[in-house]
Amino acid sequence: MPVKIPNNLPAIELLKKENIFVMSDLRADTQDIRPMRVLILNLMPLKISAETDFVRLLSNNPLQVEVEFLRLDSHTSKNISEEHLEMFYKGFGEIKENYYDGLIITGAPVEMLEFEEVSYWNEITQIFDWARKHVTSTLYICWASQAALYHFYGVEKKPLNEKLSGVFKHTATEKGHSLLRGFDDEFFIPHSRHTTILKSDLADKEDLCILSESSDAGVAIVFSRGGREFYLTGHSEYAPLTLHEEYVRDRKKGLDVPVPKNYYRDNNPENAPLVCWTSHANLLFNNWLNYFVYQETPYNLEDVGKLGEIVQNG
Repeated sequence: MPVKIPNNLPAIELLKKENIFVMSDLRADTQDIRPMRVLILNLMPLKISAETDFVRLLSNNPLQVEVEFLRLDSHTSKNISEEHLEMFYKGFGEIKENYYDGLIITGAPVEMLEFEEVSYWNEITQIFDWARKHVTSTLYICWASQAALYHFYGVEKKPLNEKLSGVFKHTATEKGHSLLRGFDDEFFIPHSRHTTILKSDLADKEDLCILSESSDAGVAIVFSRGGREFYLTGHSEYAPLTLHEEYVRDRKKGLDVPVPKNYYRDNNPENAPLVCWTSHANLLFNNWLNYFVYQETPYNLEDVGKLGEIVQNG
């Protein structure tokens, strides 16, 4: 099934070249199907790249998914035109009365700041709280996962000695969990961050369960509330060249950043990346959409606010 996205979104043409089936609003509105409504709060500086990454993953499943993009009312993006935002994004004030099957909140380039120092902290925590009453299941990614764990559970992020950048081997600590259904014993996830969450800081939080971790990258996937919230510290959605583009960007800025580990062939930045994470990324998003969105969401979205914890955990 296709993903329904706004007419003329740049991601449409990019994904059609990859033979990925996307459908514009115009065509989808003529179909008598109740699509899954997924809202994406895109905090990434390169908006179009992030849009394409997530639409690519959401499209690879048998469900029709209607995607909307959200921006913050209290923050002005510097790396995208206002015209693009006005055309394809809605402000929180426009959607706060709506209900959604799924919500994805991306990472953001603010992790070196204390949470309360982030200029949009008040607004984003309002969205965190709003999601618990208006969304069936939410994925918090990278900085957003740290921010939500701090907001809901008081978990502090910890600085790393150097940037964690690369593609790292992971294992499942709860292999029977539905989110990881079909996963191999070992799988790979890209990471790109300067801070981390310690496993020991999650140990006394009864609502939190670690689903996956890495000896090199630490805690990777945490879930709570029976699957109504997932916290992903890595970037399974990354396209093959994203880590390379980040590395080149940081080097041009004069930053002392390490070469992304386990990423380039022979660990040589002159070589192309060795892509080893996309199959599990697709499986991760498919499992989320199937087991924690589609199978749990009410047909009448207004009833989302009546949902309790999701009973099906494994």
